[in-house]
Amino acid sequence: MPLNDVRWTRPLTIRLQCGLERTFTGIYDALDFLENEWPLRHGARHERAVKTCRGALNGVVPAIIAREAFTAACLEAGMPAVMAPWKTPPKTQPMRAAR
Repeated sequence: MPLNDVRWTRPLTIRLQCGLERTFTGIYDALDFLENEWPLRHGARHERAVKTCRGALNGVVPAIIAREAFTAACLEAGMPAVMAPWKTPPKTQPMRAAR
């Protein structure tokens, strides 16, 4: 991880076109993916995501804006974000009286 990376408060998991899931933890991971591994032609949302990620690494753009731009670019390319399932508390049995 580079020293100038900006980490997100929550990791973002994307379902790739091949069906696999990939988790991004910060701006540098997202920008590297956008610039080096992007699977499709570069559309308007892709270009915006690249610009906002670069801006976030330079401290000009808030990290949350870059995260949203990256999410929008992924959605445009057919790679939706994967929502983490809600954690339900374990069901407990009432205590039985000792015999």
